[in-house]
Amino acid sequence: MVRDAVVHRWGSAVAPGAVARFAKAGLLDFKGEIAVMVVFMLILTLGPLLLFAAQLAEVKRTGLREYGTLAQRYTREFDGKWLRAGAPAGERLVGSADIQSLAAMGSGYEMVEGRSFTPITKDTVVQIVVATLVPIAPLILTVMPMDQVVKTLTRVLF
Repeated sequence: MVRDAVVHRWGSAVAPGAVARFAKAGLLDFKGEIAVMVVFMLILTLGPLLLFAAQLAEVKRTGLREYGTLAQRYTREFDGKWLRAGAPAGERLVGSADIQSLAAMGSGYEMVEGRSFTPITKDTVVQIVVATLVPIAPLILTVMPMDQVVKTLTRVLF
């Protein structure tokens, strides 16, 4: 019973002090905590996706090797047919499906080459950071007055 009274009094004394400390603090006083929270949310949400990085890198290497071999073969045949006088006499270059196929082959290779070995994009990171910071946004009023916030938002958005 005495122990409960001591704990109750100690808790009663600490809680108002903590509340007063937080009430007097502004947003900039918590920039370290906010940064840690953003980093933690990024690790929590994107970290598991990094487990697939090795597999995606292997798929990319395989795709580049296979598409590269195919593109090289097709380019050699195209070169032999159209640039080294191997085309039949009656076949016209304009309107030939060979050129469209060559362009499609090039864009297919570029698509494989452009693949990232992680399923994380810049947009994804920005979305997570924004979603983490939105609940903190009202605290911006501890740093600047509301009319200044509205002016800044208006200037940025419009």
